[in-house]
This record gives sequence, C-alpha cells and structure tokens, in this order.
Amino acid sequence: MGSFIFFLAAPAVVAGFVPFALVGWTMQPPLIGLPGERLLGAFGVGVGLACLVDCFARFALEGRGTPGPVAQTEVLVASGPYRFVRNPMYVCVLTIICGQALLFGQAWLFAYAGVVLAAFHLFVLLYEEPSLRRRFGGSYETYCLHVRRWWPRLTPWRDSSTSRR
Repeated sequence: MGSFIFFLAAPAVVAGFVPFALVGWTMQPPLIGLPGERLLGAFGVGVGLACLVDCFARFALEGRGTPGPVAQTEVLVASGPYRFVRNPMYVCVLTIICGQALLFGQAWLFAYAGVVLAAFHLFVLLYEEPSLRRRFGGSYETYCLHVRRWWPRLTPWRDSSTSRR
C-alpha cells in the first residue's frame, strides 16, 4: 500500500500531472516530422510506465519496503531493471516525459525533462547514494562499481552476493 501511495505522490505527479498542467496533453504538429514519431512517443510512455510499475513491485516484494524515504527497503534490490541501471525509476519517469513530448509534439516537455533530470541527479548525489552507502555498505559499493547511475548497461549485471538492489 505504501508503494502505491508513493507512486501517486511522486512519479504520477512528475510524469503525469505536471506535464498535463504544462501542455494540457494537446496534440501539436510533430516536433521533427518523421514518420512514426508519435508512435515512438507512445512506445516510450508505455515502456517507461511498465518498467516503473515493475520497479515499484520489486521494492515492495523483494525489498520489503517502498521507494519512499519513509519506509525504505530492508534489502538492496539489484534485480530486473536494476541489473542494467542504478536508477531505473528515474530513467522511466524521464522516458515517460520525453515520450509525451514526441507523442503530443510538445517541445516544452523536453525542457521540463531536463529540469527533472537535474533535480533527480542532485537528489541522487546529495541524499540517495550517501544514504544507501550508509545502509548497505560494501554490497552497495560493489553494485555501484558494476552498474552505472544513468546510462544502462548492455548486458545485465549478475550479483554474486546475497544482497539485492
């Protein structure tokens, strides 16, 4: 239940309510004018949303907690999308926003995605990573050595320890 509440409070606001407030989800002419541009945007929204739901489920089921700072996971989650990139939830939210930009032909959403990325990056550097280092120690350090913060790996990382993130 906590994950669902956090989902509504964070990603739904950042990737749903704010883009709607900015552009009203109104269709404008395609940004680039390439065939399939809107289809690519819809695909980005769908993939981002599916991956985001998967990440939230992993936090609840495997991590026994939520992505929110109030009820953090008991164990480090390093399965599913977390085998490719350390911050898949943030990447998913950005994918959803950029997908909407292409789908609706709204360049403002790309600018908004840039602001959101900067905010995510600062939050990760100043709060999230130091907190995870204190909480999970060496297992988080090992994870960081093998999985990049923002740019996904081409192959999944296989954790040999018993901890997860």
